[in-house]
Amino acid sequence: MGMLTFMSVLDGSIVNIALPSISKDLKIPLNQATWTVIVYLIVISGLLLLFGRMGDVYGKIKIFKIGTIIFTIGSFLAGISKFGLIFLLASRAIQAVGASMAMSTSFGITTSNFAPNIRARAMSVIGMFVSLGAIAGPALGGAILNFLSWSYIFWVNVPVGILAIFIGFKYFPKDTISQPDGKIDYIGSALFFGFIACFFLAINAAESVGFGDFWVIAGLIISIVLLVAFLKVEPAFKEPMIKLEIFKNQLYSISLITAFLVFAINSYTNILMPFYLQDLRKLTPGQAGLILMAFPITNFIFSPISGWAGDKFDKEMITLIGLAGLTLSQIGYLSIGGKSPYILLIITLIANGLASAVFQSPNNALTMSTVPKPLLGIAGSVMALARNVGFIVGNTFATTMLFLSMSRLAGRQVVNYLPSHPEYFIKSMHICFIFAGILSLIGLMLTLYRMLRRQVLSKYIAKN
Repeated sequence: MGMLTFMSVLDGSIVNIALPSISKDLKIPLNQATWTVIVYLIVISGLLLLFGRMGDVYGKIKIFKIGTIIFTIGSFLAGISKFGLIFLLASRAIQAVGASMAMSTSFGITTSNFAPNIRARAMSVIGMFVSLGAIAGPALGGAILNFLSWSYIFWVNVPVGILAIFIGFKYFPKDTISQPDGKIDYIGSALFFGFIACFFLAINAAESVGFGDFWVIAGLIISIVLLVAFLKVEPAFKEPMIKLEIFKNQLYSISLITAFLVFAINSYTNILMPFYLQDLRKLTPGQAGLILMAFPITNFIFSPISGWAGDKFDKEMITLIGLAGLTLSQIGYLSIGGKSPYILLIITLIANGLASAVFQSPNNALTMSTVPKPLLGIAGSVMALARNVGFIVGNTFATTMLFLSMSRLAGRQVVNYLPSHPEYFIKSMHICFIFAGILSLIGLMLTLYRMLRRQVLSKYIAKN
C-alpha cells in the first residue's frame, strides 16, 4: 500500500522536471506539455471523495486493489511517446483514476486494521510514503533524466505497480464493508468534480496571466457557484457523498487544516529549489536531484521514528514540535544566497524533512482517531484531498509570488529566470519563504490551540 501511495503522489510532481523533454520530443509548446501535470491533478482531486465513499459502500481494500491495476496500466500507456499529446493526456487521466482510488482508501484501510495503540506507527508508514512522494519528484526525476528518456518517468511505476498488485492480493486482510447497503451520490460527485476542475484551471491560468484576468476571475466564480451548489445539494440527499457534519468535529477540522498547510509549505521547497540549483547555480538536473534528495531521505528515515513517538508519547506535543521545526527551517532558507555553500542548503533541507516527518504521523493518527468506523473511507479521502489541494495551492502560490516579485523588481513582466539579474531571483525567493514561514506559524498556532483545548476537544475522539 505504501509503495503505490508513494508512486501515485510522486507522479503529481515528478513530471515537472521532464516537461522540457516532453515538449521537445512531442514537438509541442511547453504550455501544452504542462497539461500532463494539470490533467493528472484535476482528475485525482475531483474523484477522491467519490472513491472514498465507494470504499465505505463496496469495500476499501477492493477499491484500492482495482486502483492499483488501473494506475499500473495508465503508467505503462503514458510512457508510449509515439502516439502524441492526446494519447499521453488520456493515459495520465487513466493513471489519475487509479491513483485517486489508492489515495482515497489508504488512510481508511490503515485506521480500520490497526489498534489505536499502534495506529500512529502504522500511519507513519503511509505518511512516510506520502511525504516522500510529494517532495522527491524533482530529485528522482532529475536522476532518471540524467540517464534515460522521459518515458521511464512513467515506466518506473510499472514494476512497482505489479509488485504492489501481487503483494496486495496475497497479503491484504479480508475486506470489511462499513456501509454495505449504502448508495452513491453521483449528482454531488459531478458538482464536486466540476468545482475542482474550474478551480484548478483558473489557478493554473493565473500563473501565466495573473489573477486579474477575466477568464481567471470567471473560472473562480464558476468554481464558487459549483461549490455552493454542492454544499446546498448534499444535505438534501439521504446518503450524501460526504456528511458535512464531519467538519463540525473541531479536532478533525484543525488537524485537516494543519496538514493542508504543511503540504502547501513544502511545495515552496519543491518549486523554488530546482530553480535555484539549476538556473542560478547552473547544476545539471542530476546534480540538483542529488542535493534535493536530502529532504525525502530524511523524511523517510524519521517518519517511522515519529510514528513510534506518537504512540508512546503525547501526539499533540510531537506535532507542535514538528511545526516549530518547520517554521525554523523556512527561516533557514532565508540564509541561502547566490553563493552559499551547498552544505548550508543540505542542512536546511534535512531540517525541513525532519520537521515534516515529526509532524505528519502523529497528526494523521489524531485526524483519523476522530472518525467513527463507518466514515473512515470518506474521512481518509478528505485527508488525501486536503493534501493534494495543499500541494497544488503551494505550487501555484510559490510560482506566482516568485514571478510577481521578480516582475516588480525588473519593472516589467517576468515569466522566467533572468540570468543577467540573479539578485532578483534571490530576493523573490526569500519573499516566498517568508510567506511560507507565516503559513507555518499559522499551523503552529492552530496546533497550540488544539493542544490547550484538548480536554474540550477530546469528546470528538471516536471509539473505534
